Amino acid sequence: MLRSLLELHLVFFRMGAVTFGGGCTMLPILRWEIVQKRNWMDEEGIMDYYALSQGLPGIIAVNVSVFIGCKRRRTLGAAAAALGIVSPCIVIITLIAASLSSFQDNVSVQHALAGISACVGALIMDAVLSMWKRAPRTVLEPYCALQFCLSACSPGYLRLYWL
Repeated sequence: MLRSLLELHLVFFRMGAVTFGGGCTMLPILRWEIVQKRNWMDEEGIMDYYALSQGLPGIIAVNVSVFIGCKRRRTLGAAAAALGIVSPCIVIITLIAASLSSFQDNVSVQHALAGISACVGALIMDAVLSMWKRAPRTVLEPYCALQFCLSACSPGYLRLYWL
């Protein structure tokens, strides 16, 4: 039992360490780690947990990890997964806060963050496309697609005009 809790913690720790940009960027990694590599759940279950997590208060990644951990190992699994997903963030934020003034103007750091931003955009696009394939078709679909493309392609257009 301890081994499976440790595995659950480490899987979510790795996800937390490489997921930048929020819950949407987590979906491709979740699909790979949970569905394809470990076969812990099917893709539909992941999407259900993700959709439910969006409607709940709190961080989407933490909510999804708690659902998956609970399904695998009940309460201890939920705790192991939640601690796994947040631990890298806590360590990284603590290190950045401790040394922010020494590298905030460093050009290399600014370029690295710009590269991370590009990767986040690609991960969000992958998540949207995978959810789109499974979504029911409606008359608003072209409008939603246009809004997504405009917001993804031009950061200044983030003030979207929704119905």
